[in-house]
Amino acid sequence: MKNYEAFFKGKKITVMGLGLLGRGLGDIRFLAECGAHLTVTDLKTTEQLAPSLSQLKDIRGITYHLGGHDLADFQHTDMVLKAAGVPLNSPYIAEAQKHGIPVRMSSDLFAELSELPIIGVTGTRGKSTTSHLIAHILKTAGYHVFLGGNVRGVSTLSYLREAKPETVAVLELDSWQLQGFGEMHMSPNIAVFTTFMPDHMNYYQNSMETYFADKAHIFLHQKPDDTLVLGEQMAHYVDDYGYKNKIVAHTVVAKPVPKTWHLLIPGEHNRMDAGLARAAAHAFGVDDDLVKRAIETFPGVPGRLELAREVRGVKIYNDTTATVPDATLAALHAVGDKKKKNIILIMGGADKMLDMSALIAEIPHYTKEVLLLTGTGTQRILPELPNAHVFVSLREAVESAMGQAVEGDVVLLSPAFASFGMFKNEYDRGDQFMELIAHIH
Repeated sequence: MKNYEAFFKGKKITVMGLGLLGRGLGDIRFLAECGAHLTVTDLKTTEQLAPSLSQLKDIRGITYHLGGHDLADFQHTDMVLKAAGVPLNSPYIAEAQKHGIPVRMSSDLFAELSELPIIGVTGTRGKSTTSHLIAHILKTAGYHVFLGGNVRGVSTLSYLREAKPETVAVLELDSWQLQGFGEMHMSPNIAVFTTFMPDHMNYYQNSMETYFADKAHIFLHQKPDDTLVLGEQMAHYVDDYGYKNKIVAHTVVAKPVPKTWHLLIPGEHNRMDAGLARAAAHAFGVDDDLVKRAIETFPGVPGRLELAREVRGVKIYNDTTATVPDATLAALHAVGDKKKKNIILIMGGADKMLDMSALIAEIPHYTKEVLLLTGTGTQRILPELPNAHVFVSLREAVESAMGQAVEGDVVLLSPAFASFGMFKNEYDRGDQFMELIAHIH
């Protein structure tokens, strides 16, 4: 491991994006404790960031520029640490690059400084479950494991303190974090690419090819003795977008785990995620009997088709991280019954301009009621769901769902849209849902 304290000590660092999920918060605290001189800037205001700021009030010497950015913060600094979601074509990033200032992200910086073996997981859907599954398998096998990257509340950088020579890092990497790996010409030792579907099209200006180009950094800089694990659903895109001859790593196309394996998490998509995790574990040298034992004890990830409660014979699922139609479609198939049409579906939210036609076509086959949360996406699909009811609060939607649910029904929060507008983010939406159902009798 490189001497990270010496690397950060005395450096002027502009942190672009404090946020509310805890990742930026932890990175800032860690950098301050390493002796860096920090300027923290965010488009959100002091009021909006109050929960994060309250946890940093004991740290002196941080300069805050909130409610907007100042070009000077990107001209007179030694490094910019940018949060996921900040576009690379940002004029502030361009200003830093014009002045020769390195622009880094926490995951690629961690990978460089830790010098640990890295298992990286990306994909439109399935990356969280697959990442957690891989970490669970490796822990079961006795390894010291760090699970970081795009994980709620986890500061990837701060784990440098706890890393040991025998540690293996499992990083969930979204397309933005992979921009950082691309900038540094780095890829994980074992790369897993789960699925590829339309998402973030508002960011990528409706270009699937541009979206894939960011994702491709998961394997573009691998070495011949590295391993690339591809999901069945997305493997052909490697050819479609012209990347086949750019892969040098050993490549495996994973298959779902056998039907004889008894998973605690429902749905065929989760069997595929387990298959991807199995292939990654094999690449790391874990025996298949141990892999099977670990996968069969995996409880799932909060907010991802999570069986939250069962009340009066009604199963209640929190699938708040289903922010694309394919995810909600997978949820309907996983917990629904076509014969009974027993799902009361709570969905809707902010539009990401994705094609909803396949989901809209399937909804009547699985649901007895559809309850829509207000938002720009909801307004777009409302004409196609004439019997749906729109709610301006999650509380009212939950009360309506539980008021009409009978034994054998499923109440499913699986929005298919982003959370912005009614909620701070998808996790806030899930937290509010869990709080509401906790008080149902």
